[in-house]
Amino acid sequence: MEHPYLLATLRSGEELVPPQDKPIALPSAGRLVHLPGRLPVGLHPETGELELVREMKVGGKAFVPNAVGALLPPGYTRTFLPGEVKGSGPVLPQWAYTAAAWGKDGPVAWAIHTDRRSHWDPERFSTPDMKDLVAKHMERFPDNRVLKQLKTCAMLYRCFTSQNTFYVRDEAAIPASVMCNARCVGCISDQPADGPPASHERMDDGPTGEEMGQIGLFHLEHAPGRTMVSFGQGCEGEPLTRWKQIAEAIRYMRARSQAGSININTNASLTRGLEALFDAGLDAIRVSLNSAVKDLYEAYYKPVKYGWEDVEASIALARERGAYLALNLLLFPGVTDREGEVKALERLVKKYRVDQVQTRSLCIDPLQYLEVARERGAGGEPVGIRTLLQRLKAARPGLIVGNFARGLEERENAAGAR
Repeated sequence: MEHPYLLATLRSGEELVPPQDKPIALPSAGRLVHLPGRLPVGLHPETGELELVREMKVGGKAFVPNAVGALLPPGYTRTFLPGEVKGSGPVLPQWAYTAAAWGKDGPVAWAIHTDRRSHWDPERFSTPDMKDLVAKHMERFPDNRVLKQLKTCAMLYRCFTSQNTFYVRDEAAIPASVMCNARCVGCISDQPADGPPASHERMDDGPTGEEMGQIGLFHLEHAPGRTMVSFGQGCEGEPLTRWKQIAEAIRYMRARSQAGSININTNASLTRGLEALFDAGLDAIRVSLNSAVKDLYEAYYKPVKYGWEDVEASIALARERGAYLALNLLLFPGVTDREGEVKALERLVKKYRVDQVQTRSLCIDPLQYLEVARERGAGGEPVGIRTLLQRLKAARPGLIVGNFARGLEERENAAGAR
């Protein structure tokens, strides 16, 4: 419901701020969600004062309201968080909550349309024929554990990358690992008992190199256009913990086909293992990070037997080996865009000539992440997500900022334009 006179507020890190940086109409595939146990904070249009909304009345009945946020479809990056404070409520489920309000023509959200490529349009996924496509692919590889996991991910979790395996198009997932050498606070496949419910369940048993290679090879040989297979998905642990099996899978594929691209999504913790994958034929890497500053990175990832120095060494190796180098930047308004954090990211993309920054709005309860980031990382005032992205582009001419991986031809065109 719309408040009779208060204006929406926004959250940038620890601060609640007035509306700024023009919002966009909520995309058709976006949706509004309530934030249980979070009280909305409004701005009085006449006094300019912030007001905590503890109670609302409708038809003479009083109730405690919940704040509202927006969830954005792929291709959008949030610029602000919902203006709310914690009342009595649970840790919020792992979604990327975005500031929302009611505009003259309907709901609006504070976000940037950062990737306009249409092949990840939600309307292309979870189509009525999905069940039949899954059954057909399962008949090809009836005992393959990779495909059994992908069936769950495609049908239950509606993971787009998993569904691509069954649509036989674009970027397809190859889950590889049940283990992880990080304990990320916002992990979507493993949470402690007192944390939010995990969004996914991992495989029970890691597949062999041949099982992964079979699924990858079929995709590389039959998917048209921007064909790619990717190790390392949200439903699993860290793929580099099984680098020997992945190297075997890559050799299996490349011994039979040179088509398409082979990518890994990784925390880049095991440089030796990554080197073996490049030797086997890996040509692209996407490194996940929330910060380029050691203490904030390690406070979120909680690495086991590795540190930020290892991540940077792997980034350097990827550049040395000529791989397509992307960063999976977990963005959080008011933290990632602090002046000091921006400078550290500028240094990283410039020093290692990063090809792409894939923006990812961090899926976590905002207050949970603020506890992690408090008094950690590089300081300074937030410059805004929009300015952060502009500065990264300026630091590395030709840098692609978007949300989706680029195929081989797209990479070549981008390199030629530099």
